[in-house]
Amino acid sequence: MEQDLKEKIDQACRTAEEFTKLYYESVNKRRHLISRLYLDTATLIWNGNGVEGKDNIQKFWTDLPPADHTALSLDAQPILGPDMADQLTFLVKVGGQVQYDGESSKSFNQSFLIAAMGDKWKIVCDCFRLQEVIENIN
Repeated sequence: MEQDLKEKIDQACRTAEEFTKLYYESVNKRRHLISRLYLDTATLIWNGNGVEGKDNIQKFWTDLPPADHTALSLDAQPILGPDMADQLTFLVKVGGQVQYDGESSKSFNQSFLIAAMGDKWKIVCDCFRLQEVIENIN
């Protein structure tokens, strides 16, 4: 069991690296193709705005201003459990910087739940949040 778990964790990390490279290349340069990365029934939560379905997600992304996302940190783990025995599913967490057209760069965090669909990985759920500096928390 321990070796099997280590193999699944290693696979999650390798997959996350490949997936995030493809994802951010698509978001930065080929947004018109971004829907190919999402399940038909996927959900995107972008700074508190919910969007459902890959076609609506496609429209949402193409309506945003051009941007350059840079991933600076990456973590991944397999989702395990009796209900997931036959389905490879990974949680991928990314931290980075994004610069929208004409604005200064901002930090962001993004979490993906991705699932294997044949030989492709599809986004089940995507949660993106810009990180704003909070002054005087006390």
